[in-house]
Amino acid sequence: MRRIRLFFKIRSFIPFVISFFCSREVAFRKKIAYLLLFIGYFLIPFDVIPDWLAGIGILDDLAVLMLILQRMIKTAPDTLKHKYGI
Repeated sequence: MRRIRLFFKIRSFIPFVISFFCSREVAFRKKIAYLLLFIGYFLIPFDVIPDWLAGIGILDDLAVLMLILQRMIKTAPDTLKHKYGI
């Protein structure tokens, strides 16, 4: 349920993600790890549910995106969380 609410706020998290990657408070290896997770998942052609299944195939991509974003928020410094009201 938490990820569903997070999905509807995805546009408001774009500035948070940019600040996360630009912040000096976040360790460089965390930035690289999350960047590799984002890029790696979308470059790997294997999906749990194939994308050619109309509408349903995109759900696994969104679920993984929400999972990565949720973990990113959890590991973000408190200053970033407070700045964006997370």
